[in-house]
Amino acid sequence: MIRKAKKTKKKPGGKLGPRRGPATERMPSGAALPYRLDDCEGYTPGSVACPGCGGALAMRHFLRAMGPDTAVVIPACCWAILAGQFPYCSLTVPTVNCVFAAAAAVASGAGAGLRARGDTRTRVMAWVGDGGTYDIGLQSLSGALERNDDLLYVCYDNEAYMNTGIQRSSSTPPGAWTTTTPQGKPRPKKNIMEIVTAHRIPYAATVSVAFPEDLRNKVEKAREIRGAKFIHVLSPCPPGWKSLSNETVKLARLAVDTKIAPLYEVEDGLRWRLTAEPRGLPVEEFLSRQGRFSRLAEPDIRRIQAEVDRNWAVLKRQAEVNPL
Repeated sequence: MIRKAKKTKKKPGGKLGPRRGPATERMPSGAALPYRLDDCEGYTPGSVACPGCGGALAMRHFLRAMGPDTAVVIPACCWAILAGQFPYCSLTVPTVNCVFAAAAAVASGAGAGLRARGDTRTRVMAWVGDGGTYDIGLQSLSGALERNDDLLYVCYDNEAYMNTGIQRSSSTPPGAWTTTTPQGKPRPKKNIMEIVTAHRIPYAATVSVAFPEDLRNKVEKAREIRGAKFIHVLSPCPPGWKSLSNETVKLARLAVDTKIAPLYEVEDGLRWRLTAEPRGLPVEEFLSRQGRFSRLAEPDIRRIQAEVDRNWAVLKRQAEVNPL
Protein backbone atom coordinates (compact mmCIF):
# COMPACT_ATOMS: atom_id res chain seq x y z
CA MET A 1 0.00 0.00 0.00
CA ILE A 2 1.29 3.44 -0.94
CA ARG A 3 0.96 6.07 1.72
CA LYS A 4 -0.04 9.56 0.90
CA ALA A 5 2.94 11.87 1.28
CA LYS A 6 2.66 14.43 4.05
CA LYS A 7 1.98 17.96 2.92
CA THR A 8 4.79 20.45 3.37
CA LYS A 9 3.88 23.55 5.31
CA LYS A 10 3.77 26.77 3.36
CA LYS A 11 5.98 29.53 4.58
CA PRO A 12 5.48 33.27 4.38
CA GLY A 13 5.90 34.40 0.81
CA GLY A 14 4.30 31.25 -0.60
CA LYS A 15 7.49 29.19 -1.04
CA LEU A 16 7.69 25.54 -0.03
CA GLY A 17 10.55 24.52 2.20
CA PRO A 18 12.17 21.08 2.36
CA ARG A 19 10.13 18.28 3.91
CA ARG A 20 12.65 17.80 6.70
CA GLY A 21 15.28 20.06 8.16
CA PRO A 22 15.09 23.87 8.34
CA ALA A 23 12.21 25.27 6.28
CA THR A 24 13.70 28.15 4.31
CA GLU A 25 12.96 29.90 1.05
CA ARG A 26 14.87 29.18 -2.11
CA MET A 27 18.07 31.20 -2.22
CA PRO A 28 19.57 33.01 -5.20
CA SER A 29 21.98 31.08 -7.41
CA GLY A 30 25.46 30.93 -5.93
CA ALA A 31 24.31 31.35 -2.33
CA ALA A 32 24.94 28.69 0.30
CA LEU A 33 22.33 25.95 0.47
CA PRO A 34 19.70 26.81 3.11
CA TYR A 35 19.58 23.25 4.39
CA ARG A 36 21.80 20.30 5.16
CA LEU A 37 21.55 17.79 2.35
CA ASP A 38 21.51 14.86 4.75
CA ASP A 39 18.50 16.41 6.55
CA CYS A 40 16.35 16.07 3.42
CA GLU A 41 14.24 12.97 2.93
CA GLY A 42 12.75 12.83 -0.56
CA TYR A 43 11.50 9.22 -0.48
CA THR A 44 8.66 8.40 1.92
CA PRO A 45 8.00 4.96 3.46
CA GLY A 46 5.20 2.74 2.20
CA SER A 47 6.01 2.42 -1.52
CA VAL A 48 5.26 -0.76 -3.47
CA ALA A 49 8.95 -1.63 -3.93
CA CYS A 50 9.83 -5.30 -3.54
CA PRO A 51 11.59 -6.21 -0.28
CA GLY A 52 15.30 -5.64 -0.72
CA CYS A 53 14.89 -3.51 -3.87
CA GLY A 54 18.28 -2.03 -4.71
CA GLY A 55 16.68 0.62 -6.93
CA ALA A 56 14.55 1.91 -4.05
CA LEU A 57 17.54 2.08 -1.71
CA ALA A 58 19.53 3.89 -4.40
CA MET A 59 16.78 6.47 -4.93
CA ARG A 60 16.73 7.29 -1.22
CA HIS A 61 20.50 7.81 -1.13
CA PHE A 62 20.46 9.95 -4.27
CA LEU A 63 17.63 12.22 -3.12
CA ARG A 64 19.28 12.77 0.27
CA ALA A 65 22.42 13.88 -1.57
CA MET A 66 20.57 15.99 -4.16
CA GLY A 67 18.34 17.86 -1.71
CA PRO A 68 14.78 19.16 -2.20
CA ASP A 69 15.70 21.46 -5.12
CA THR A 70 15.46 18.50 -7.47
CA ALA A 71 13.07 17.49 -10.24
CA VAL A 72 13.00 13.82 -11.26
CA VAL A 73 12.20 12.44 -14.72
CA ILE A 74 11.21 8.75 -14.82
CA PRO A 75 10.42 6.78 -18.01
CA ALA A 76 8.74 3.37 -18.21
CA CYS A 77 10.55 1.15 -15.69
CA CYS A 78 10.04 -0.28 -12.21
CA TRP A 79 10.28 3.21 -10.77
CA ALA A 80 7.35 4.43 -12.87
CA ILE A 81 5.32 2.17 -10.57
CA LEU A 82 7.21 2.80 -7.34
CA ALA A 83 6.78 6.57 -7.57
CA GLY A 84 3.00 6.04 -7.34
CA GLN A 85 0.04 7.86 -8.82
CA PHE A 86 -0.72 11.46 -7.81
CA PRO A 87 -1.56 12.35 -5.10
CA TYR A 88 -0.32 9.10 -3.54
CA CYS A 89 3.33 9.66 -4.40
CA SER A 90 6.35 8.15 -2.68
CA LEU A 91 8.59 11.04 -3.76
CA THR A 92 8.33 14.50 -2.23
CA VAL A 93 10.03 16.28 -5.15
CA PRO A 94 8.45 17.20 -8.52
CA THR A 95 8.31 14.07 -10.69
CA VAL A 96 7.60 13.68 -14.41
CA ASN A 97 6.78 10.36 -16.07
CA CYS A 98 7.56 9.97 -19.76
CA VAL A 99 7.74 7.35 -22.51
CA PHE A 100 10.45 4.70 -22.48
CA ALA A 101 12.86 6.25 -24.98
CA ALA A 102 12.61 9.90 -23.99
CA ALA A 103 14.00 10.32 -20.46
CA ALA A 104 17.12 12.25 -21.50
CA ALA A 105 15.17 14.44 -23.93
CA VAL A 106 12.47 15.25 -21.35
CA ALA A 107 15.10 16.00 -18.70
CA SER A 108 16.89 18.32 -21.15
CA GLY A 109 13.66 20.18 -21.85
CA ALA A 110 12.73 20.41 -18.18
CA GLY A 111 16.10 21.94 -17.39
CA ALA A 112 15.78 24.46 -20.21
CA GLY A 113 12.31 25.39 -18.99
CA LEU A 114 13.51 25.96 -15.43
CA ARG A 115 16.34 28.20 -16.63
CA ALA A 116 13.91 30.17 -18.82
CA ARG A 117 11.89 30.88 -15.67
CA GLY A 118 15.00 32.10 -13.88
CA ASP A 119 15.35 29.01 -11.67
CA THR A 120 19.06 28.19 -11.65
CA ARG A 121 19.07 26.23 -8.39
CA THR A 122 16.79 23.29 -9.18
CA ARG A 123 18.65 20.32 -10.66
CA VAL A 124 17.01 17.84 -13.03
CA MET A 125 17.73 14.15 -12.45
CA ALA A 126 16.71 11.51 -14.98
CA TRP A 127 16.20 8.19 -13.19
CA VAL A 128 16.27 5.35 -15.71
CA GLY A 129 16.65 1.57 -15.67
CA ASP A 130 19.09 -0.39 -17.77
CA GLY A 131 16.52 -1.12 -20.47
CA GLY A 132 15.80 2.58 -20.92
CA THR A 133 19.53 3.39 -20.89
CA TYR A 134 21.48 0.61 -22.57
CA ASP A 135 18.79 -0.17 -25.16
CA ILE A 136 15.59 1.78 -25.78
CA GLY A 137 16.77 5.20 -24.57
CA LEU A 138 20.35 5.10 -25.84
CA GLN A 139 19.68 7.46 -28.75
CA SER A 140 18.16 10.27 -26.67
CA LEU A 141 20.85 9.78 -24.01
CA SER A 142 23.59 10.14 -26.62
CA GLY A 143 21.93 13.29 -27.96
CA ALA A 144 21.75 14.92 -24.52
CA LEU A 145 25.37 14.03 -23.76
CA GLU A 146 26.61 15.29 -27.13
CA ARG A 147 24.81 18.63 -26.53
CA ASN A 148 26.20 18.69 -22.97
CA ASP A 149 22.75 19.50 -21.62
CA ASP A 150 22.65 20.42 -17.94
CA LEU A 151 21.21 17.29 -16.30
CA LEU A 152 22.17 14.37 -14.09
CA TYR A 153 21.34 11.07 -15.77
CA VAL A 154 21.25 8.10 -13.39
CA CYS A 155 21.07 4.52 -14.61
CA TYR A 156 19.86 2.21 -11.84
CA ASP A 157 20.99 -1.07 -13.35
CA ASN A 158 19.21 -4.25 -12.25
CA GLU A 159 20.52 -6.03 -15.36
CA ALA A 160 17.23 -7.01 -17.06
CA TYR A 161 13.74 -5.77 -17.92
CA MET A 162 12.44 -6.57 -14.44
CA ASN A 163 9.17 -4.62 -14.59
CA THR A 164 7.87 -6.58 -17.58
CA GLY A 165 8.87 -10.10 -16.58
CA ILE A 166 12.68 -10.43 -16.33
CA GLN A 167 13.63 -10.34 -20.02
CA ARG A 168 17.29 -9.92 -20.96
CA SER A 169 18.71 -6.49 -21.81
CA SER A 170 22.14 -5.64 -23.18
CA SER A 171 23.07 -4.98 -19.55
CA THR A 172 22.38 -8.59 -18.55
CA PRO A 173 25.69 -10.29 -17.65
CA PRO A 174 26.90 -13.43 -19.41
CA GLY A 175 25.48 -16.68 -18.10
CA ALA A 176 22.51 -15.06 -16.37
CA TRP A 177 19.10 -16.70 -16.57
CA THR A 178 16.19 -14.57 -17.79
CA THR A 179 12.85 -15.56 -19.29
CA THR A 180 14.28 -14.90 -22.74
CA THR A 181 17.66 -16.56 -22.02
CA PRO A 182 16.58 -19.70 -20.12
CA GLN A 183 19.98 -21.35 -20.71
CA GLY A 184 21.91 -18.23 -19.73
CA LYS A 185 22.79 -15.16 -21.77
CA PRO A 186 25.61 -15.98 -24.21
CA ARG A 187 26.86 -12.44 -24.83
CA PRO A 188 28.84 -10.13 -22.48
CA LYS A 189 27.36 -7.08 -20.82
CA LYS A 190 27.54 -3.83 -22.77
CA ASN A 191 30.07 -1.37 -21.35
CA ILE A 192 27.86 1.70 -20.99
CA MET A 193 30.57 3.74 -19.26
CA GLU A 194 32.86 3.50 -22.29
CA ILE A 195 30.00 4.74 -24.48
CA VAL A 196 29.20 7.61 -22.11
CA THR A 197 32.77 8.76 -21.57
CA ALA A 198 33.35 8.76 -25.34
CA HIS A 199 31.04 11.81 -25.41
CA ARG A 200 33.61 13.72 -23.29
CA ILE A 201 31.02 14.94 -20.81
CA PRO A 202 32.15 16.84 -17.67
CA TYR A 203 31.49 14.01 -15.21
CA ALA A 204 30.67 10.30 -15.13
CA ALA A 205 30.90 7.86 -12.24
CA THR A 206 29.90 4.47 -10.89
CA VAL A 207 28.47 4.11 -7.38
CA SER A 208 27.15 1.35 -5.12
CA VAL A 209 24.46 1.23 -2.42
CA ALA A 210 27.01 -0.69 -0.32
CA PHE A 211 29.34 2.34 -0.29
CA PRO A 212 26.99 5.20 0.72
CA GLU A 213 29.71 7.74 1.53
CA ASP A 214 31.34 7.28 -1.87
CA LEU A 215 27.87 7.56 -3.44
CA ARG A 216 27.01 10.75 -1.58
CA ASN A 217 30.33 12.39 -2.43
CA LYS A 218 29.92 11.69 -6.13
CA VAL A 219 26.29 12.82 -6.28
CA GLU A 220 27.06 16.05 -4.44
CA LYS A 221 29.99 16.63 -6.79
CA ALA A 222 27.81 16.02 -9.84
CA ARG A 223 25.13 18.32 -8.46
CA GLU A 224 27.46 21.30 -8.56
CA ILE A 225 28.82 20.66 -12.06
CA ARG A 226 27.08 22.38 -14.97
CA GLY A 227 26.58 20.28 -18.08
CA ALA A 228 25.86 16.60 -18.62
CA LYS A 229 26.57 14.15 -15.80
CA PHE A 230 26.06 10.37 -15.80
CA ILE A 231 26.08 8.05 -12.79
CA HIS A 232 25.71 4.28 -12.94
CA VAL A 233 24.48 2.39 -9.86
CA LEU A 234 24.23 -1.40 -9.78
CA SER A 235 20.85 -2.21 -8.19
CA PRO A 236 20.37 -5.79 -7.00
CA CYS A 237 16.86 -7.11 -7.70
CA PRO A 238 15.85 -10.09 -5.51
CA PRO A 239 13.02 -11.36 -7.80
CA GLY A 240 15.10 -11.06 -10.97
CA TRP A 241 18.42 -12.13 -9.49
CA LYS A 242 16.78 -14.95 -7.49
CA SER A 243 18.55 -13.71 -4.38
CA LEU A 244 17.58 -13.20 -0.74
CA SER A 245 16.00 -9.82 -0.03
CA ASN A 246 18.23 -9.32 3.03
CA GLU A 247 21.40 -9.74 0.95
CA THR A 248 20.96 -6.73 -1.37
CA VAL A 249 23.72 -4.65 0.21
CA LYS A 250 25.96 -7.71 0.59
CA LEU A 251 25.60 -8.48 -3.13
CA ALA A 252 26.31 -4.86 -4.03
CA ARG A 253 29.49 -5.01 -1.93
CA LEU A 254 30.54 -8.32 -3.43
CA ALA A 255 30.10 -6.88 -6.93
CA VAL A 256 32.73 -4.28 -6.03
CA ASP A 257 35.05 -6.63 -4.15
CA THR A 258 35.06 -9.16 -7.02
CA LYS A 259 35.82 -6.35 -9.52
CA ILE A 260 32.58 -7.04 -11.39
CA ALA A 261 31.34 -3.50 -10.66
CA PRO A 262 34.36 -1.33 -9.75
CA LEU A 263 33.91 2.18 -8.36
CA TYR A 264 35.51 5.05 -10.25
CA GLU A 265 34.88 8.51 -11.69
CA VAL A 266 35.81 10.18 -14.98
CA GLU A 267 36.09 13.88 -15.79
CA ASP A 268 35.81 15.18 -19.36
CA GLY A 269 35.97 11.58 -20.57
CA LEU A 270 39.76 11.68 -20.23
CA ARG A 271 40.81 11.62 -16.56
CA TRP A 272 40.03 8.53 -14.52
CA ARG A 273 40.20 7.79 -10.78
CA LEU A 274 39.46 4.59 -8.87
CA THR A 275 37.58 5.44 -5.67
CA ALA A 276 37.62 2.05 -3.93
CA GLU A 277 40.17 -0.76 -3.91
CA PRO A 278 38.47 -4.15 -4.39
CA ARG A 279 39.36 -7.02 -2.10
CA GLY A 280 39.98 -9.19 -5.14
CA LEU A 281 37.52 -11.95 -4.21
CA PRO A 282 36.74 -14.61 -6.84
CA VAL A 283 33.62 -13.95 -8.93
CA GLU A 284 32.07 -17.16 -7.60
CA GLU A 285 31.51 -15.38 -4.26
CA PHE A 286 29.09 -13.06 -6.09
CA LEU A 287 27.57 -15.55 -8.57
CA SER A 288 26.84 -18.34 -6.10
CA ARG A 289 24.36 -16.22 -4.10
CA GLN A 290 22.02 -15.74 -7.08
CA GLY A 291 19.69 -18.30 -8.58
CA ARG A 292 19.99 -16.71 -12.01
CA PHE A 293 23.53 -18.16 -12.25
CA SER A 294 22.64 -21.64 -10.94
CA ARG A 295 23.13 -23.22 -14.37
CA LEU A 296 26.76 -22.16 -14.61
CA ALA A 297 29.37 -24.90 -14.79
CA GLU A 298 32.96 -24.55 -13.65
CA PRO A 299 34.24 -23.66 -17.17
CA ASP A 300 31.60 -20.90 -17.39
CA ILE A 301 32.76 -19.40 -14.08
CA ARG A 302 36.37 -19.48 -15.27
CA ARG A 303 35.40 -17.62 -18.46
CA ILE A 304 33.54 -14.97 -16.45
CA GLN A 305 36.52 -14.61 -14.11
CA ALA A 306 38.86 -14.13 -17.07
CA GLU A 307 36.60 -11.45 -18.57
CA VAL A 308 36.33 -9.60 -15.25
CA ASP A 309 40.11 -9.69 -14.83
CA ARG A 310 40.63 -8.29 -18.35
CA ASN A 311 38.14 -5.48 -17.77
CA TRP A 312 39.77 -4.61 -14.43
CA ALA A 313 43.23 -4.52 -16.02
CA VAL A 314 42.01 -2.11 -18.71
CA LEU A 315 40.30 0.15 -16.17
CA LYS A 316 43.32 0.19 -13.84
CA ARG A 317 45.59 1.05 -16.77
CA GLN A 318 43.34 3.94 -17.78
CA ALA A 319 43.49 5.33 -14.24
CA GLU A 320 47.29 5.05 -14.23
CA VAL A 321 47.88 6.59 -17.66
CA ASN A 322 45.25 9.34 -17.41
CA PRO A 323 44.82 10.05 -13.69
CA LEU A 324 42.26 12.45 -12.28
